[in-house]
Amino acid sequence: MAVPVSLPAFLPMLLPVAANFRRLLAPYQIFGQFLAFALLLLTVSRLGLMLWQADRVQLTGQFGWLLLQGVRADLMLLGLLLIIPLLLLPLAALPRCYQRWLRFSYLWCLAMLSLIIFIELSTPAFIAQYDIRPNRLYLEYLKYPKEVFATLWHGFRVSLLTGVTLTAVLIWGATRLLRKPAQQPQRPELLWLSWPLALLLVLMAIRSTTDHRPANPSTFAITADALVNSLVINSPYSVLYAAYSMRHEARSSDIYGKLEPSVMLKAALDWPWLQGYQFKNAAYPTLHQQTATAPRTKPLNLVIILQESMGATFVESLGGVGVTPELERLKAQGIWFEQLYATGTRSVRGIEAVVAGFMPTPAQSVVKLSNSQQNFATIASILQQQGYHTQFVYGGEAHFDNMRGFFSANGFSQMVDQNDMSNAQFVGSWGASDEDVFDNAHQQLLQLHQQQQPFFSLIFTSSNHEPFEFPDGKISLHEQPKNTVNNAVKYADWAMAKFIRQAQQSAYWQDTLFLIVADHDNRVYGSNLIPVEKFQIPGLILGGSVKPGVISTLSSQIDLAPTLLSMLGVSACHPLLGRDLTLDHTSLGRAFLQFDNYFALMEQDKLTILKPDHTAVLAHYDQKLKKLSLSDQPVSAAQYQKALAQVQLPSYLYRERKYPANAQCDVVAATATTKVPTPAK
Repeated sequence: MAVPVSLPAFLPMLLPVAANFRRLLAPYQIFGQFLAFALLLLTVSRLGLMLWQADRVQLTGQFGWLLLQGVRADLMLLGLLLIIPLLLLPLAALPRCYQRWLRFSYLWCLAMLSLIIFIELSTPAFIAQYDIRPNRLYLEYLKYPKEVFATLWHGFRVSLLTGVTLTAVLIWGATRLLRKPAQQPQRPELLWLSWPLALLLVLMAIRSTTDHRPANPSTFAITADALVNSLVINSPYSVLYAAYSMRHEARSSDIYGKLEPSVMLKAALDWPWLQGYQFKNAAYPTLHQQTATAPRTKPLNLVIILQESMGATFVESLGGVGVTPELERLKAQGIWFEQLYATGTRSVRGIEAVVAGFMPTPAQSVVKLSNSQQNFATIASILQQQGYHTQFVYGGEAHFDNMRGFFSANGFSQMVDQNDMSNAQFVGSWGASDEDVFDNAHQQLLQLHQQQQPFFSLIFTSSNHEPFEFPDGKISLHEQPKNTVNNAVKYADWAMAKFIRQAQQSAYWQDTLFLIVADHDNRVYGSNLIPVEKFQIPGLILGGSVKPGVISTLSSQIDLAPTLLSMLGVSACHPLLGRDLTLDHTSLGRAFLQFDNYFALMEQDKLTILKPDHTAVLAHYDQKLKKLSLSDQPVSAAQYQKALAQVQLPSYLYRERKYPANAQCDVVAATATTKVPTPAK
């Protein structure tokens, strides 16, 4: 018969187990100390900055939530900083390696704490100068230590000395905190058992979400104030992410050749439709005044429906499969683009072209790059200055591809994504279905119109994205099985048309302009240098005041924003260089195509293709056969310069920050006409 063991007698039996457990966790002691000290430091810093900027933070009404999200951002940073010593931990179980690993981990943690302290203490001065946490500029200034130090010494001496002193004191405190070495386990090989769990926890902290995509700075773009959003994250993470983003900018337009800025600007602006504008601002060479060709007492509202991957491949009248019957029906009611081309093959490339009117480069889209995360011109920033309520509506996670960060910093005052659609009837891998997105958008537009608030709404669909998930019973399937791209496109087309019917029966229809356009075609492939046929996309402008017609001239996505501004009745000063097609849509046009390392200037059926070895080739495109043929004819020096200028210009504007959202024009240019021409049928 077993003799029961009393609790006091049982406790001594647990002591060896507890001691062994402590020895097992001993190697993680230095990580725990690092986390505790760093979290305290970052939280105190954030709290101090938020109190300093209390007027702007309080306007959001989310003080506590911002602080809580800040801790989440801090754990992401600290997970990244700990990943290297943690990955090396299994080596500590090898003979005579434990002390070496411990010494490395101590020095690593001390160095990372020093980095955190230094950057956080320099943050207030940076915010005072740039109204945002340290970012790409912080790194760029490191290239000029002499000039920067001279500026700090002569202009900010007290702040500099105070910062250096505080940095030294806090680093000394960190050395005291981390000085005590962890006790070596009796059985180091047991580290191999605990290490996978520790690694999993750190990776979870870095990812910081169970959503489709890991968290990034855009995840914390919670408010419409770029500064407040930057306070949520911490400065070291902001700087590290800027460094990460900068590596995507290495593929600049220099891979095609170089032109002097004056030569480049002259060639890039040499288009007939730009001759009526005056470019007089030396600081912003593309800044000009655009006067609307349709002046209105009350400008129209604007809704842009950006259709995911719905290229000409699926539109029968453009030579496609024919799974957009609703779009084909609607085109007779509006202005239809027969030769509209996307600038690239990614959603962010379509966004930069449609929303920002920005030309493509071989680098990543400006939606994701650091220089464009503040004061970058978009149609939203232009309309916001005109008193419009601006919103982005998306069924997925708005932080995907940094959309939330880019939009909230550049003119969009409201973000609506999957988290705001609790009543969605169908949610797939990419979020709420298109029908749910449109239903949500319709209700919001009704409210805005009732409030007599002019609005701009960008609605971005996602149902037509692999794995092509959409609700049953909405459409007759084009083919079997259900989850194919053709069926998904047909569903997306149906959902869009349902929304348009709702809008046509609503009070806001008569006062609103609608643009339906694709961000890009679906999967781009082909053996040609540039698969031109996969860049053609549908475009349709609808609305109660729109007279049906056809624009048959070659057009680019960057032409849409200036054209819409004129049709809205909005005159504005901006740097967008797209063509206002309300002025003239019959003369020859052009399009810009960026495909991998190749850039093409398309003029009717002729393409000048720039290659990354500073050479170029001519090609001809047969619109009917959808076939590209390379030419043996050499590219003239003038044509090479003309094409090179088109791709060098956006790189120049981005790099030099010459695409502002809030600059003013000194000279108002007269437009060629003040009457909106009816598009030719």
